[in-house]
This record gives sequence, structure tokens and C-alpha cells, in this order.
Amino acid sequence: MPVPALSPIRICDFSGVLAGAGASRILAAFGAQVIRVENPANNGSWDPLRAGGPFIDDRRGHNFGGGWNNHNVEKLGVTLNLATPKGREILPRLIAISDIVAENFAAGVMERLGFGYEALKAIKPDIIYLSNCGFGATGPYQPFKTWGPIVQAFSGLTYTSGLTDQPPAGWGYSYMDHGGAYYGAIAMLSALHHRHKTGEGQWLDLACTEAASTLTGTAILDYTVNGRGVRNSRGVDSNRGEAPMAPHNIYPSLGDDEWVAIACRNDEEWLALAGEIANQALDPRFGTLAGRQAHRDELEALVGRWTADLDKYEVQRRMQSLGVPAAAVQRPEERIDKDPNTEAWGLWPMVHHDEMGDVRVDGIPVHASRTDWELKRGAPLLGQHNREVFGGLLGMSDQEIDALHAEGAL
Repeated sequence: MPVPALSPIRICDFSGVLAGAGASRILAAFGAQVIRVENPANNGSWDPLRAGGPFIDDRRGHNFGGGWNNHNVEKLGVTLNLATPKGREILPRLIAISDIVAENFAAGVMERLGFGYEALKAIKPDIIYLSNCGFGATGPYQPFKTWGPIVQAFSGLTYTSGLTDQPPAGWGYSYMDHGGAYYGAIAMLSALHHRHKTGEGQWLDLACTEAASTLTGTAILDYTVNGRGVRNSRGVDSNRGEAPMAPHNIYPSLGDDEWVAIACRNDEEWLALAGEIANQALDPRFGTLAGRQAHRDELEALVGRWTADLDKYEVQRRMQSLGVPAAAVQRPEERIDKDPNTEAWGLWPMVHHDEMGDVRVDGIPVHASRTDWELKRGAPLLGQHNREVFGGLLGMSDQEIDALHAEGAL
């Protein structure tokens, strides 16, 4: 059995929610030992997802958060109260045996706790420190604090999402947090490679707002090259303006709130689609891209009337057989339970959580032929691995650990 790619890398992890926890989660999947450090007060109050939904049944509490479980699979969980002298004595010992310290507190929190980068270097000179906060730990916006909708608005994402001639809709889920997580994982891996070559650690300063801004690439390119804003160039609909495809849209299909996507990239693909619709689709106005764009409303209505009487998967099958790009608009539950690639690709593996039982979590959308990822163990219960970490790694006796619990340090 190959040794996991990131064994024996160890991360002392304060990061939570998704932008932070998602970064260390990726490294944990590839074999890094991630020790999630939480505050014992208020049931792990550093991470609001611990007791937040979705839930698998009617049980509630700090060990039943579905988001918490998803973002913290394969991690060890310890509690450490840094407001106590004993807690502040123990943390340096944990840092000293770690390769990375990761956190996504607001800027300056680690310094106020006494564990900023200079303090971390004094404990372990080659430590890698990832700080991931909304506006970064340096720069003019450093004092600002943020949350998902603010990141969306500030980065430019909110303005780019919505229907033509309608107010901005915003981005429903925290895609910018995922972006921050991916950049965090990349940064930690690059810093590990640098340390392997030079022996030097470093501070990784990640601003989630800047990570989100990278998702506005086409709009920024159009502005910098052509001087046009997103609303006066091609709107915010994929099927409007100068996109060199028509038809190119989401169309209704048979059933309640069922849809299918179709994109014709050239005249040949349009003729293939038109042959399926009816002779009326061979209207000479639609014979060229320019004509289809000039009469887009009539074209979209024509295609929509045809798809409305067909099952979305039937449209997908027929279009793909003709070489026309098309896909049924799948709900998440359809993607998970009905798509045969789900099991084959391992996109949503089952892990075992010690209180919730067997539950699905997000997999990693890449496979390595020699050192593939593995997700089997659910997120830790609050303080679940205190004895394993403080006893097994730091050499504390059971009596010492019991005394620390009694004092409120663990």
C-alpha cells in the first residue's frame, strides 16, 4: 500500500467554517495529520457550523452539524482554552511538533492571543503559517471584517450574477469560501515544497475577498481590454449579447420545474437541432449566427416550445447523439443518486461519524494513480482526541489530562 502523499505532515489547525477548514480538509484527504484545535467554552464556539445544519435527523447539538462534519473529515479534534495560562503553555508544545499552523480568524486575533507569526517562529523557526481572513492580514483593508455576502459584493461577484435588466442577485452559496479554501491548500503545498528545498518556513497571507475576485475573470478581461462594464457588454445572461453561440440557454422540459441546457456553437450544430425540432426551425432568418442573434427572442421561444414536451434526459441524449452540447439540469439529489459516474468517480464517499453514523461528504474531484486521497473518518466530536494528542503526541499522563480538564484548560 503506497504511503499517503502528505504523510507525515502535521497541521495545527484553528481554521473553521469553510474557507479555512476546507483548505486543511484537502491536505487531510491526502494523508496529512490535521489537529483541529477548538475552544472548550460554549461547545467549540470558534466554529458556528459545529451545531448548524443540515441535520440527518432530529438530533441537535455541537456534534451533529452537517456542514461541520463535511468540512472536517479525517481530522483529529482537541480542545484548548487559550484564555487560561495552562492552555497557553500547552499550545507551544503542539506547534513545536507541527509543520503548519493554519487559521482563518479576523486579522490580528492570533497576535492578540500571543501566537502571531513572530511568536510562532520563536517556537519553531521553519513553521509555515497560513492566515486566511476576509481582507488579508496586511494592506489598507486589513481592519475590516467580513462574511459571505460582503465578500460577494466587495469582490464584484454580486454585480455579475442576475438576469438582464434585473437587480444583482448575488451568489447563493459561498463559492468564494471554496475559492479561498483552494487557494489556501495550494499555498500550503507550495510552502511545503519551498521548505523541502530550502529549510525555510514562511507566512502565507490569504485574503478571501481577493480569492473571490479571481472568479470575475471574463468581466475584468472585457473591461481591461474593451473598456466595457459587465452590464453594457453582454449583460449577465449567458444567452445574451455577443456570446458567439445561438441558441445558448436553459430551456423548460417536461415536468414541474425541469430544465435542460443547450448550446449551438456553429451553424452545423444549429442545423442538427433544427432537424429535430421541425421544418419551421429552418426559417431562413435562423440560417446564420447573425440572424439567430438578431431574432433571438423568436429563436429561444421556438426551442423552448420543443423542449417543453420532452423529458430533459431525452433531450440530452438526442442532442449529444448529434454532437450538440446539451445536458439535463440536475438537482443535487439527482447528481448524487442517479448519475452513474457518482459511484464510479467516488465524488460523495460515505464516512463514519461516531454519533451521526454513516453519512456522505464531498469527495475530492481528482484521483492520483499512486497516492490517491481517502476519506473514511467523519469529523471529530468536541475534544474527542484530547488523550490521543496530548497523551500520545505530547506525552502527558492521564492524570495530567484529567487535571487540565478540571481546570478548564482542555
